[in-house]
Amino acid sequence: MNSSKIKCIGVLTSGGDAPGMNAAIRAVTRSAICNGYKVKGIYRGYDGLINGEIKDFTTEDVSNIIQTGGTILRTARSKEFETTAGKKKAYDQLVKNDIDALIIIGGDGSLTGACEFAQMFDVPCVGLPGTIDNDLYGTDSTIGYDTTLNTITQCVDKIRDTAHSHERIFFVEVMGRDAGFLAQNSAIAAGAEAAIIPEYNTDIDQLQKFMERGIRKSKRSCIVIVSESPKCGAMYYANRVTKEYPNYDVRVSILGHLQRGGSPSARDRILASRVGLGAIEAIMQGQRNVMVGVKNDEVVYVPFSEAIGKKKPISPELIKVLDVLSI
Repeated sequence: MNSSKIKCIGVLTSGGDAPGMNAAIRAVTRSAICNGYKVKGIYRGYDGLINGEIKDFTTEDVSNIIQTGGTILRTARSKEFETTAGKKKAYDQLVKNDIDALIIIGGDGSLTGACEFAQMFDVPCVGLPGTIDNDLYGTDSTIGYDTTLNTITQCVDKIRDTAHSHERIFFVEVMGRDAGFLAQNSAIAAGAEAAIIPEYNTDIDQLQKFMERGIRKSKRSCIVIVSESPKCGAMYYANRVTKEYPNYDVRVSILGHLQRGGSPSARDRILASRVGLGAIEAIMQGQRNVMVGVKNDEVVYVPFSEAIGKKKPISPELIKVLDVLSI
């Protein structure tokens, strides 16, 4: 579709919620209206699109939300949208509601769905990187990551008080099943002794490495941040220490969904506002099938194929920083 023919833009949030999604919804809505577009909010992600949960949005609908966590549009993970029949239902709803272009705020799975949908029905789609995991390629940070990182750091600060008092080793499990950005950077920020992350879960026994170099007689209390994993999360490593190093008192704290909540940080609000405006500019320029990110403090447009197809690496410098400072 020619960009000049786009009159109405739909916006939805999909997948796991992230602090700052509301700031992104606000930015999309207000910048679209400012440029003469109609805006329609789609509730409950792709499921809501399939079921026609769609409402006209005005500037009033997004007033007083920039400071709130979660998403006013609600969100869901849609199994039906993964099917061809589900995508066809979604497209029919776009046509029925006169929506000419779609802005999707979500993570890897959400943008993968958008990429497939755009190719199948030739719908202009623009993605915004809304995920606490910070695992989308092509942007320095994702919406929600900074807030979550601060939440984890605050939690670990409190855990360290009891770890020190009782001379315990605490394994703290954080989100990031396939990406260790949260674990690695929160470990640095909280002064933890080690981080166990999926990027380095190769032939190296990360627990053995930590136990050999990280435990000193003067360091009876230790914090280890572990990326969640169904096979080798915090409980796995805690059980190993109990069996292999029985002299140590071990505890586990799984932070869980509290990491997703809370008022977004200033950094996340600014990021969401910039990429939200950037999404409307992308549509005005005739761009499609791109994710809007920020790289080296500049707004960039990353093809979906790169954003979801390339693995975002963790800098070796971060590994070195933690290794050196945790002695």
